[in-house]
Amino acid sequence: MSSLVRFLFTLAAATAAASLLVASLRRRAPPPGLPAKLVPSSHMAGRNRSFVLWLHGLGDSGPANEPIRNLFSAPEFRLAKWSFPSAPRAPVSCNNGFVMPSWFDIHELPMNAGSPQDEAGVLKAVEKVHAMIDREVADGIHPENIFVCGFSQGGALTLASVLRYPKKLGGGAVFSGWVPFGSSVTEKISPEARKTPFLWSHGMADKVVLFEAGQAGPPFLQSAGANCEFKAYPDLGHSLSKEELLYLESWIKSRLNASQEKDG
Repeated sequence: MSSLVRFLFTLAAATAAASLLVASLRRRAPPPGLPAKLVPSSHMAGRNRSFVLWLHGLGDSGPANEPIRNLFSAPEFRLAKWSFPSAPRAPVSCNNGFVMPSWFDIHELPMNAGSPQDEAGVLKAVEKVHAMIDREVADGIHPENIFVCGFSQGGALTLASVLRYPKKLGGGAVFSGWVPFGSSVTEKISPEARKTPFLWSHGMADKVVLFEAGQAGPPFLQSAGANCEFKAYPDLGHSLSKEELLYLESWIKSRLNASQEKDG
């Protein structure tokens, strides 16, 4: 986790000017003649054409990951809304019951393909993610312009949340994650959810979530009838790399273009 934090803080320092610009745009006044509290929802929906939800890893926080969005400089992301929620604090079994930010319980680390899973806790966390997605859909963002991404524990939750959502989404991106439930869950995946594409990235030098745990993802998705692009990074441990995030930008961008052309 520490290497991820160092990368994010380095990125934050390098893009301070961009962050100030974003902040100034957020403070921009509403259209003339409309008080701030009366800006119509249609105006907001037009401003936010897409939504990217980022789910952090065990012991991390949403705000610590916010500098990630500064890498997404393509014009297609000017109308994107980002969200970096923080997991609730809970005791974690693999850390001797120590209380920390955690989406669900983790029984053991390092994680491998056969590790026991907290399926009940995962499904409870999925409900919270679905509530976040539903709010954006209610505000006018098309489901196929919604992308759920996550690292480590957040990657496992991304997989579960996208597969259990009743509609096709723009995509799910799993970084250094794993499959957090058994094959019986595939029977409950809706036909629309099976159409959502996945990007799965994993470091081959990962000693926390072993590479074999990541490799188990694509076959699981294939058995569920979903499409997955798998990318392996030979020298990458349990952390995010700039290369991964830049590829994610192009991956989302291509799907945003496709869905927006369909809408048009």
